[in-house]
Amino acid sequence: MQRRKVLLSAAALLATGASAQTQPIRILVGAPAGGSTDTLARTLASELGRLLGKTVIVDIRPGAGGNIAAEVVAKSAPDGNTLLMSFTSHAINASLYPSLPFDPVRDFTPLTCVATSPSLLVAHPSVPAKDVRELIALAKAKPGQLNFAIGAVGSSLHLAGDLFKMQSGAFIVNIPYRGTSPAIQDVIAGQVELMFAAIGNAQAQVKAGRLKVLGVTSAKRLAAFPDVPAIGEVLQGYESSAWFGLFGPARMAPELTKRISDAARQAIAAPEVRRRLDAEGAVPVGNSPEEFSKFVQGEILRWAKVVKFSGAKPE
Repeated sequence: MQRRKVLLSAAALLATGASAQTQPIRILVGAPAGGSTDTLARTLASELGRLLGKTVIVDIRPGAGGNIAAEVVAKSAPDGNTLLMSFTSHAINASLYPSLPFDPVRDFTPLTCVATSPSLLVAHPSVPAKDVRELIALAKAKPGQLNFAIGAVGSSLHLAGDLFKMQSGAFIVNIPYRGTSPAIQDVIAGQVELMFAAIGNAQAQVKAGRLKVLGVTSAKRLAAFPDVPAIGEVLQGYESSAWFGLFGPARMAPELTKRISDAARQAIAAPEVRRRLDAEGAVPVGNSPEEFSKFVQGEILRWAKVVKFSGAKPE
């Protein structure tokens, strides 16, 4: 009888392992369909599936700044079949939310940072400042009279603005919107003067002359805007790029972590994936699990200071 139980148990384990091998991989995305996180997940999924020899499905689970999707992954089996394509809010939410149903560090296995995406500080053409230095002077001369449109409270673009205010000492009022689209439309219409916007959302409007760029949030100038200074040239140490990263649940086996991470990094290096990332205004990264883990922990500490300064509360 005992031998029979052992054999049945072994057979069950083998069946479970075989099932895990044949199951498709789901990449959960905690942001709306059609946005940058979704686009990058779908771009990565096709190449990742080819390299791993498995079907990879993108599963959109928006809400709560990415927390809904993150909770599902945190509570999933560590078999490599449920992954998370997360973004900067994974680090921001650690201090933005008074409590979370998961730990953003302990409950995940970092696999790789897929890409970073700097943003643009844009203004309505009527704003009488041609660069960051002049904007700071204008804001200090007229405290509280300039406004930032923000697409979502607690987002990386919201906190890019508050980091700007924290480092410059300028008093600029935040005007929250429900989404990037209505926010940018009001800046184009001149209802609000300023906004931090993703390159993909603002580039066409800048080229058409409906918006002007005052600065870029990357550490250095961008090739696409060589004449626009990095904000850090005026505010030393200023840098605020959104990032997108691939995570698995905690307790993934080291060999499984390495296999998926290596495949993801190889996918990021593929020419077609790089072309799509470039079209999104994103810079490919593809670092190791260890490097990505250190990066995430550093981001949690970094954004906690800005969240405290901003006084932001989750919507």
